[in-house]
Amino acid sequence: METKSVQMTEEEYQEYLAMKKKREAEVAKERRRSELEAYRALVDTTLVDVADILREKSQDLTKTKAYVMGLFREVIEMKQEVIGIKEGGQYSHTFTSSDSTVRITVGYHTVDGYLDTVNEGIAMVREYIESLGSDDNSKALVQMILQLLSTDQQGNLKASRVVQLRKYANESGDARFVEGVELIESAYMPQKTRQYIRLDVKDEESNAWRAIPLSMTDVDSNNIVREEEQ
Repeated sequence: METKSVQMTEEEYQEYLAMKKKREAEVAKERRRSELEAYRALVDTTLVDVADILREKSQDLTKTKAYVMGLFREVIEMKQEVIGIKEGGQYSHTFTSSDSTVRITVGYHTVDGYLDTVNEGIAMVREYIESLGSDDNSKALVQMILQLLSTDQQGNLKASRVVQLRKYANESGDARFVEGVELIESAYMPQKTRQYIRLDVKDEESNAWRAIPLSMTDVDSNNIVREEEQ
């Protein structure tokens, strides 16, 4: 291709550079707009495809969970009859195969909750605290007990702290203190939240239990990618 040279004044050359820069900016802007439209189109297409897949899998998981819980409902009822477990007194049940290779746990997650009678128990415990002397040992015990009586954001005592409270009550030998703790314990009424199923299998090499992931969060898709690359 023949190259031609053009004579320009300095002013004309600067105008040429400015026009060239403006044109390059317009071309870059148009390219970004086109790429953005392509990106948005790809996002929309992917969302539609993936949403349909995930909705289907969610329905499958829901049906599978209901089916599994239905099967174990009969097992739990028989367990309650044979072993004598009070209905509603246990929120988690673990079953292990006879050869100890498969273990399934079904149940409910719970949050601490109490009946209104817990307030009488707390009052009796506080009454015991107020009866203590003012020596250093008593002051230390008072602070520990007060800390155990502190509540969460929902106004409930922590069940683990009540266990420690029971220990102090038994060590004190004070009948009112023990009775107050018993009232707190009897008022304990945990609230069911989410229902769950956990599956563990025995690893043949290490002989350790290995959890089988049953949710999107727990599944590691990188394992599949690595296997495909091999």
